[in-house]
Amino acid sequence: MASDSASTFLWGGRFSSGLDDLMIQFNESLSFDKCLCHADIRGSITFARALQKLNIITEDELNQITTGLKKVGEEWDNGTIVINPKSDEDIHTINERRLGEIIGTQVAGKLHTGRSRNEQVSVDMRLWARSQLEDISSTLKEALKVFTAKAKVTLPVLMPGYTHLQRAQPVRFSHWLLSHATFILGDLQRLSGVQERVASCPLGVGALAGNPFGIDRDFMAKDLGFPSVHPNSLAAVADRDFVVDILQWASLLMVHLSRLSEDLILFSTAEFGFVQVADAYSTGSSLMPQKKNPDSLELIRGKTGRVMGQSSGFLSSLKSLPTSYNKDLQESVEPLVDCLKTVSDCVKITTGVVATLDIRPEKMKAALTADMLATDVADYLVLKGVPFRETHHMAGSVVRKAEEQSCSISELSLDHLKEITPLFEADIKDVFDFERSVEKRTSKGGTSKACVLEQIDSIEAFVSK
Repeated sequence: MASDSASTFLWGGRFSSGLDDLMIQFNESLSFDKCLCHADIRGSITFARALQKLNIITEDELNQITTGLKKVGEEWDNGTIVINPKSDEDIHTINERRLGEIIGTQVAGKLHTGRSRNEQVSVDMRLWARSQLEDISSTLKEALKVFTAKAKVTLPVLMPGYTHLQRAQPVRFSHWLLSHATFILGDLQRLSGVQERVASCPLGVGALAGNPFGIDRDFMAKDLGFPSVHPNSLAAVADRDFVVDILQWASLLMVHLSRLSEDLILFSTAEFGFVQVADAYSTGSSLMPQKKNPDSLELIRGKTGRVMGQSSGFLSSLKSLPTSYNKDLQESVEPLVDCLKTVSDCVKITTGVVATLDIRPEKMKAALTADMLATDVADYLVLKGVPFRETHHMAGSVVRKAEEQSCSISELSLDHLKEITPLFEADIKDVFDFERSVEKRTSKGGTSKACVLEQIDSIEAFVSK
């Protein structure tokens, strides 16, 4: 069934009959692009200022348009704006329609002179995304502050370090925590590059060919806080590379949050018992009263696939588009909006989990076993002048000898050790000290106290810039 007329749409003059009712729903984007309302208003005010510079509108008309658009913004804020589902197909349509109702269509109708929704949506998305990315940047910095604060108070705590999910060598818990902070720091550094590429202003390019009135694009870019103008009108209306940049950046950030979540999920199990997630970030079971589930972390792990899917899905939408604007590009708004909300929420939840995490040092200490010092045994022999490849085999023989004796390598007698090599002396017992082992790792980035504190200082210095 078709609606009675197409005249209610901004583009309806060309059409003699209305849209199919399902097509109206299929075509609309207001349900998800209304979050761009203030960006759209801001862009329209700037465009009106540029029109006034050309004397296309008068100073009085500029004041009317500006006042009217601010009134529209207030209606969005207080929830009083009324949506017409038959005509308000997107955020641009409803804002323009409501402006006409407030100040009259004679003046409001001049606002769109030389402007296309093709450029308008790109401006709105970039303005909105810049604001969101700035907020996320601040959120990431707060997260890193929490990580470093937690690392400081847990500096004495030792735990097993793992490779292949097998116990490997002892490390500081703070060192493990900072390993995840280092990935997040990388995400914060990469974000600045993404922000630079988003900050290119497409306003003033028209539908695809440019503006016919010689509008001052540099003025509009400056007025909107953009450091540059988009250099090509054909590319500008079709450019959603900034969306791809954001989605791909967000995917990697989410991968890092997911890996941290996986570690914490494992460490919070009874089998590990290294940490306990606070009640504020846990849920229970509807059947089993004893359960305490780290659902916050599981949701982050699950939402990672959602964000990654948005990235690959939108690239698939882009790959075969012909030059300039195509309606397929409407599919860029929803994943962008959802992605940035998801990322923001996940970073905040991660920050809360880490800040409130209950650390169990005694459990971590109990998980440290002497066989994790086998490399230290090899290093002991290196200092006796033996090539490492030989000491590696000798240390392996020590582990095998302990298995044969059904004891720990630290419990082997000196006589047993000398059967492997006479280079072992009584001071070998000094090797079997976890704190000593950790404190030997003094190279930059290592797990000694001094190295961990250096890492903390480095992260704090970057965040404070």
